[in-house]
Amino acid sequence: MQWITLISTIVGAVIATGSAMLLDRQRWKRERVDRETQARRTLYGDYLASLSEARHACGNMARDPDMEPSMRRTTAREAFGPCIGLRYQMTISVPSRVVEASEDAFRRLRDLRDRVMEGVLATDPVYLEGRRTYDDALAVLRARMREDLRVGDDGAAH
Repeated sequence: MQWITLISTIVGAVIATGSAMLLDRQRWKRERVDRETQARRTLYGDYLASLSEARHACGNMARDPDMEPSMRRTTAREAFGPCIGLRYQMTISVPSRVVEASEDAFRRLRDLRDRVMEGVLATDPVYLEGRRTYDDALAVLRARMREDLRVGDDGAAH
């Protein structure tokens, strides 16, 4: 009879220890996924903000017909600079579907910047077409970011 008590105590201890380890592992995985998701959310926000600031600077330059060409080039390059570092972070930190969309948006914005550096104004068809293609690429990028973060149309994570 004493052996049965001893064996049942050992079995109970093994079950309790095993379930505690399993729960700890599941919690660790969930916390790791939460940290990774938060890091991507921050990177996505920073990248979108830098693209937005660069696009805004391009728009301001395109609305200023009197800006000196050398100043236009310098300002455009400086405005675009922060996008470059974040672009590289995107390529190593996010899923390939998001990387593809981020590269496309980056290139469309770079093309728009190049037109502005050449002196194209906001009313020129070349600028308007560049702005449209950038806006389309940006919409795809945002949609893929939301998919990756599992954000629904109501803004809640799923």
